[in-house]
Amino acid sequence: MPGHAYTAAAVRPKMRPAAVSRWSSTQGALAVCAICVLALALVWSVAELIPAVQLKDAVLLDHLTRLDKGSVDWLAGHLVHLLEPGLFILWGVALVAFALARERPRTAVAVAVVMALAPFTAETLKPLLAHPHVSVGSVFIGPASWPSGHSTAALTLALCAVLVTPRSLRPFAMVLALLFAAAVGLSLLILAWHMPSDVLGGYLVATFWVALAVAALREAERHWPRRRASLSS
Repeated sequence: MPGHAYTAAAVRPKMRPAAVSRWSSTQGALAVCAICVLALALVWSVAELIPAVQLKDAVLLDHLTRLDKGSVDWLAGHLVHLLEPGLFILWGVALVAFALARERPRTAVAVAVVMALAPFTAETLKPLLAHPHVSVGSVFIGPASWPSGHSTAALTLALCAVLVTPRSLRPFAMVLALLFAAAVGLSLLILAWHMPSDVLGGYLVATFWVALAVAALREAERHWPRRRASLSS
């Protein structure tokens, strides 16, 4: 209108608080992805290039394998068995079906993609980044062991379960998820399947893919919001 001046700031449309929150969540998830990539590079470099760290890795593994007896061995073996390829696929199908039943198709797609790509990433990196390990006692781990595919699968499954859980139950689900992933990681060490650094690498791979999925879901929600009635789920 004549006689009135408008600045760019005055006419720029303002984002709604909910949209701002979702965008902040996207940025946070992408920051987690970046941290995971840096941490993966650091863990592998340190575990391969620094002899003192290699020795500590092997000593810690030797101490934990001494727990491999009786009921501990039985429990560790059963936990690891839950992540065999066939069962892992069944868990994934169940999570996708649960997300679809709750009318969350985007989450279903995200879970399917993450549960396929996270283990694939771990198995692809193993031969590419293979390096000899220091052995302590009678424990020997082959060179192509980093990152652990089982620890990747454990945390991927656990975090995807959190993604499909109703929002009100997610804090409880997150506690259970972390306990499960930690128990699997400890089992792998007790059974002498992996080095501690292998397990840590697997956790980082899983966290990277889940964080990337969360960022994608937040961006999809920002551009194509769901119906208001479904947002509380």
